[in-house]
Amino acid sequence: MNAIRNSSRLIMILMVVMSCAMSCKSKKKAMEAQAAAEKAKMEQQEAALRKQQEEEQRRKEAEAQAKLDAEARERERQANAASSAPAARLSKYFDAISNAGSPTSANASINEALSLFSSPDTPLLIVISEENGQKDYDRPTTIQKYLNYLKDQKKKADKISNLQFDGSGKITEVELRKN
Repeated sequence: MNAIRNSSRLIMILMVVMSCAMSCKSKKKAMEAQAAAEKAKMEQQEAALRKQQEEEQRRKEAEAQAKLDAEARERERQANAASSAPAARLSKYFDAISNAGSPTSANASINEALSLFSSPDTPLLIVISEENGQKDYDRPTTIQKYLNYLKDQKKKADKISNLQFDGSGKITEVELRKN
């Protein structure tokens, strides 16, 4: 009887040990499955974060490109505005007068150019040199005399340095710089 009792105890102990071993394996597998699930979750979060960062980068690049395009359009608009600005128009008149094919054509350009000024006697100053902020001017003249000089001499006009305007947008003083 003792042998049967001992053998049944032994069988019971073996069963307990086997169930513990089996439960440890199950626990180990469960932990591995849980670790794999956490790893997959972390990878999904990292992928979502990378995707979000890429979208943010693309959005920033698109905004930068849009800003560059807007700046280019603004520069083009300013260039177009500058071409119609009084200084540009006056420079075109200077060229038209000095390159006119006939005196009649030059006189027509002079009359058109004079419409930019408050009067035909608007002062015109020509800077012949500048040193330490001190300007040395040629003999003062009027815009009408200068335009007739361009017509007669057929030479390129001096560079426009400064224009002053009255309240109505007419030129009241011209400062040129010797070429």
